[in-house]
Amino acid sequence: MNADPYIRRRELLAQKIEKGVAIVPTAPERTRNRDAHYPYRYDSYFYHLTGFTEPEAVLVVIAGDKPKHILFCREKNAEREIWDGFRYGPDVARERFGFDQAHSINRMDALMPDLLADQPALFCHLGADGAWDARVLGWVNAVRERVRTGVSAPRDIADVRTLLDDMRLIKDEHELATMRRACEISAGAHIRAMRAARPGVGEHQIEAELLHEFRRHGSQAPAYTSIVAGGANACVLHYVANDATVKGGDLLLIDAGCELDGYASDITRTFPVNGRFSGAQKAVYELVLAAQAAAMVQVKPGAKWNEPHDAAVKTLAQGMLDLKLLTGNLDEVLEKESYRQFYMHRTGHWLGLDVHDAGDYKRDGQWRTLAPGMVLTVEPGCYIRPAPNVPAEFHHIGVRIEDDVVVTAAGYEVLTAAAPKAIQDIEALMAAR
Repeated sequence: MNADPYIRRRELLAQKIEKGVAIVPTAPERTRNRDAHYPYRYDSYFYHLTGFTEPEAVLVVIAGDKPKHILFCREKNAEREIWDGFRYGPDVARERFGFDQAHSINRMDALMPDLLADQPALFCHLGADGAWDARVLGWVNAVRERVRTGVSAPRDIADVRTLLDDMRLIKDEHELATMRRACEISAGAHIRAMRAARPGVGEHQIEAELLHEFRRHGSQAPAYTSIVAGGANACVLHYVANDATVKGGDLLLIDAGCELDGYASDITRTFPVNGRFSGAQKAVYELVLAAQAAAMVQVKPGAKWNEPHDAAVKTLAQGMLDLKLLTGNLDEVLEKESYRQFYMHRTGHWLGLDVHDAGDYKRDGQWRTLAPGMVLTVEPGCYIRPAPNVPAEFHHIGVRIEDDVVVTAAGYEVLTAAAPKAIQDIEALMAAR
């Protein structure tokens, strides 16, 4: 492992703090039931700054004239390693991950009051966990109890995530390389799913194909619960039951992406189970594809966050009028938002260590400006449920097309381009099954 990217991020955090202390804990282990735990996943903020994946760990960054990066982690314990696997221990972790100091997590309560003494500000995870907040305030109060000795406690307490969100929003080359690989794996999984889909197959069986492809290429886990939605299920935005049988003549919507070394990918493809789009399916699909293309044009440095969404909505609204799904004119449809009957979500979100990644979408009431290094999804859709105004041939057609895009100096790069989405490419791939 190369510790340099993580060291640079800790140094940047110290510069942003200027004077004070930041405390960033990793996630706790969670019990699933009785003696079983959920698969462990470290906290994204903590990992972004450390690269350290073990539980029971805390990062302390001390800013100022002589900045320090300190790790608290589990002790080396040969007996526990027999049961739970390898542990770095403080000494090896300090060298491997580039910390100035590392201590046993068991010493944290004893050492933190000294580390907080005479520091003007404390940056921590406010409100994330009540027990953790109480523990941090306990250290602050321990410093206050020593005030007669001339020691002062931090005067200001702020949420460190405000600083870290901006840092995480702009991906460095180390992060982008990982995300490109995650997207490559996920694109391959979608191709595998297209080849596996046929009438009579269970949604769960296709989900298994996705998971198999993720894992065999080194992904540690899915980035989120996969959506494998056939027919009417595709009109349920967060459908995750994946327990129906796919039918000939239906579309199959798959929203799935793997996580690789902490970083998420997020792809949606929609395709016909029998390998050929019907007339109505093709019309809706081409509309969504055109909406995505219109949104992509707006992904560039200097554009506002809402501009891709607005472009997609305008294209979708006009298409809904053309398909007789809506009546009136374009200005009326946009003003009254009647398009929301068939398109009710935004066109994208930030992507990174979390599938819905850290970062504000507005600042001071204004949409955020896109800049190189930002990674976002572009995912328009159209979901047509039966209704009095809806022609029968469109009933239960649900289409979403989603790609992962990084803003570049010249415009954008599609990280998920290897997953087919042109009608002719999808039909050709499925014909060759």
